[in-house]
Amino acid sequence: MFVPTSYRPPDSSWMIDVVKDHPLGLLTSNGDPGEVPFATHLPVIPESFDTEAADLSGSVLLCHLNRQNPHWSALRSGDPVLLTFTGPHGYVTPSVYAYTPAAPTWNFTSVHVRGTVQRIDSAEETLDVITATVRAFEGRFGSDWDMSESIGYFRKILPGVGAFRVQVTGADGMFKLSQEQTCEVRDRVRSSFDAQQSTHCRAVAGLMDRLP
Repeated sequence: MFVPTSYRPPDSSWMIDVVKDHPLGLLTSNGDPGEVPFATHLPVIPESFDTEAADLSGSVLLCHLNRQNPHWSALRSGDPVLLTFTGPHGYVTPSVYAYTPAAPTWNFTSVHVRGTVQRIDSAEETLDVITATVRAFEGRFGSDWDMSESIGYFRKILPGVGAFRVQVTGADGMFKLSQEQTCEVRDRVRSSFDAQQSTHCRAVAGLMDRLP
C-alpha cells in the first residue's frame, strides 16, 4: 500500500487499534496463474502483538473460515497472504474548507498486514481458536455471553472450520485525516465529522483530535 509520509500513523498502536476495533479482515492470496486472487472476509483476532515493531512484524494473528470455501483448499502453510482492515472513514465536502478552488476527498483509515500462513490441523487447537474468538468479540462487542453450554455444539461444527495463524512480516497503515490542510481548515473538517450521525464519521473526528 502506498502511504504518503504525512498519512503514516504516529506509532504502531494506531494500527493495532484498527485491527482490534475493526476485526473483519479481508484475506487475499494468489490464485492460479491467469486467475484473480482469492479474497475472503473473515474474523481476525491477535494471538500476540509485537508492540516494539513499528510495522507489527513478529505479531501473530488467528483466523478461521469455512472449509468448503475454495480459499481454504488453496492455502498452504508458508503461503504469503495480505490481510486488509478498514477503519473509520467519511466523505469531506469542500464546503467545510471555506476557500476556493477546492476539491472533495475522502478521509479514511486502513491497515494492510502482510504475513505467512500456518495452517492449524489439530481439532483441539481449532476449538481453541473458536473459543478465543468468542471471548475476544463478546468482550468488545457483545454482552459477555457464556459459551460453556455451547462447547458441545462447537465440537460438532469443528469439521467444517479451517483455522490458521498469520505470522506477520510487516504492515502499513494509512491514516488520511486532512494532515495536508492548515490547522484552521483541519479543525473545520474535524468539527464537520463530529457533528454527523455516522459513528464512522465521529470516530474520524476522534482520530483527528489525537493527531500530533
